[in-house]
Amino acid sequence: MNEAQYTQLPLTSNQDEFYHHVIQNAHALINGETDLIANCANIAALLFNTLSNVNWCGFYFLKEELVLGPFQGKPACVRIAVGKGVCGTAALEQRTIIVDDVEQFPGHIACDAESRSEIVVPMMFDDGVLGILDIDSPVFGRFNETDARYLEKIVHSIVFASSSTFNSETM
Repeated sequence: MNEAQYTQLPLTSNQDEFYHHVIQNAHALINGETDLIANCANIAALLFNTLSNVNWCGFYFLKEELVLGPFQGKPACVRIAVGKGVCGTAALEQRTIIVDDVEQFPGHIACDAESRSEIVVPMMFDDGVLGILDIDSPVFGRFNETDARYLEKIVHSIVFASSSTFNSETM
């Protein structure tokens, strides 16, 4: 990473402006790096340390079931079945899911009892799911469609940067 490209995020109440800077920093972190794990590790750290009211941020990779990857926060569930909980449902349905109150989500898996809301973004490659980005918050209703739109762009950037190294052993 070129340190000159990574910039301090400005204080702003404008969510679009904020995410513009987050995406610039994400691109600086993954620029020239093709390793999926390395890219996910840096993005998990970036998001955990820049998003407000977040208590967990990380990735799960699909290997018949979702298996814990790089993350920031308290220790987490290691394996999640596809179709189970928010993460497994997002992987099964291949769509971003925003949950305002995790206690109201059928089959929610409580890895951290402090989490109140959640957003899960699938990592898609060749019409299949590689894994998911999962972000939890101790605040009800923390995530919205703007978060979803920009987090989907960030996840797409990770997949694109890493796609040259994908093969049958990776997935």
